[in-house]
Amino acid sequence: MLLDRRQLLAAALAAACVPAALAQSYPAKAIKVIVPFPPGGGTDIIAREVTQKVSTATGWTFVIDNRPGAGGNLGVDAVAKSPADGYTLVLGQTSNLAINPTLYAKLPYNPLKDLAPIAMVATAPLAIVVSSTSPYKTLADLVSAAKAKPGAVNFASPGNGTVAHLTGELFQKAAAVRFQHIPYKGANQALNDVIGGQVDMYMASVPSVLQQIRNGKLRPLAVSSSKRVDDLPQTPTVAEAGYKGFDAATWFGFLAPVATPKDVVARLNTELNKALQQPDLRKRLGEEGADPAGGTPEQFAALMREDMQRWGKVVKESGAKLD
Repeated sequence: MLLDRRQLLAAALAAACVPAALAQSYPAKAIKVIVPFPPGGGTDIIAREVTQKVSTATGWTFVIDNRPGAGGNLGVDAVAKSPADGYTLVLGQTSNLAINPTLYAKLPYNPLKDLAPIAMVATAPLAIVVSSTSPYKTLADLVSAAKAKPGAVNFASPGNGTVAHLTGELFQKAAAVRFQHIPYKGANQALNDVIGGQVDMYMASVPSVLQQIRNGKLRPLAVSSSKRVDDLPQTPTVAEAGYKGFDAATWFGFLAPVATPKDVVARLNTELNKALQQPDLRKRLGEEGADPAGGTPEQFAALMREDMQRWGKVVKESGAKLD
């Protein structure tokens, strides 16, 4: 039997109310947050700090799921292909959202088409660190050694094509030197090897090395940002060490599958921004070497587009490529 106009209107109104009703009842179960890197790195630390704060404020339950592999691609792809219901999120960052689209010949996801940005939560500079027993006391020492024996000084990064790797490429260009790059599969083994002296220098996000600097196992030579890090006030920036204009950092943000209802994205954005305004979380992120961020999904999307172009250029100039 055909529906009359009033029935059709009622059906349309009911359909329109579904997203709003979903947002009001959301979340009805635990929210999985995929971290596309191993435990202990900067992305993992920030994911746990931020979700813990949101959980304390709202009573929501978050489950952190570390899924490393392929420069973060495996974890991001898992979220891109998950149900778009707001119960599977990813804490992505510069490497897997802005660098990998150029670095990899075939990427299983398109960050701009397959994911819905929720909010950027933090930014963090990179640190150039050596073992506390290293003969290199300053960045100038490191550069001098590299110029004396090109390729003899090596540097570790958490992986090929990561922000740390490409920041290292930018620095080599700025300093007109060549280091031997040693990529690792995540932060932990790289940390152990630089502390043990198996590698000369490590380039990594400040959150992933700050604790080891504090306990005296690592010596920071410089940070990559345009200003000094509050928790490393004695460590100069690369620019201050003689490379004017040098500025590089990584950022971290939450995303969901692209078709996630906008009301759910908006609710997540609201709670994340509330958490990021709390003094205790801001202090905690600062203690980890990260700067709290925040903002709208639209602002995060614009940053992704901008940095895909910026880092894509660095990838092409460096010649880095992965299959």
